[in-house]
Amino acid sequence: MALFTGKGDGGTTRVFDSEERISKASALPETLGTLDELNSYIGFAKVRAKGESDPEVAIDGATHKTSDILREVQEQLFIVQAEVAGADKRIDEAKVRWEADIVNAIEKTLPPITNFTVAGGTELSAILDVARTISRRAERRVIGVEDLGLRTLTPETKAFMNRLSSLLFALARLANEHAGIAREAPSYK
Repeated sequence: MALFTGKGDGGTTRVFDSEERISKASALPETLGTLDELNSYIGFAKVRAKGESDPEVAIDGATHKTSDILREVQEQLFIVQAEVAGADKRIDEAKVRWEADIVNAIEKTLPPITNFTVAGGTELSAILDVARTISRRAERRVIGVEDLGLRTLTPETKAFMNRLSSLLFALARLANEHAGIAREAPSYK
């Protein structure tokens, strides 16, 4: 497979379910690009997690490393990308429950949230916070293609994207807690 075909040199591309070429600046390629950006950034977080003693969370007696959780998120994002591109791939309801289970398990181990928190602490936490903001943008783009009538997405895909920012936030909090870094509230000065 060649790294390029030259077919997009004029600023167009195509998706799975159409032979028609569309502008690379249109909503579908923008959404797919944002999902790709998110997946790549989560890969960065995954590598960093391995370098920061890979914080763990226990769920139903099994321990899950942050890097393994992030790897699974990457797999699911490929499914979201495929669905948005028109392929016959869908997020399974079990993956939405999986996200919620991880968030709930992490939150049980951490102090309750009482205010906003300044992003940062450890490098891993900061990277996860950036991934969280990219995931929110990706979710807006995914919903946008449905709002424009370009795709009809499954409820599970929309729920997965909605839960993803919560999962990344919980992992960022876990990274700081694991490193003994106290939460820092904004001063609003």
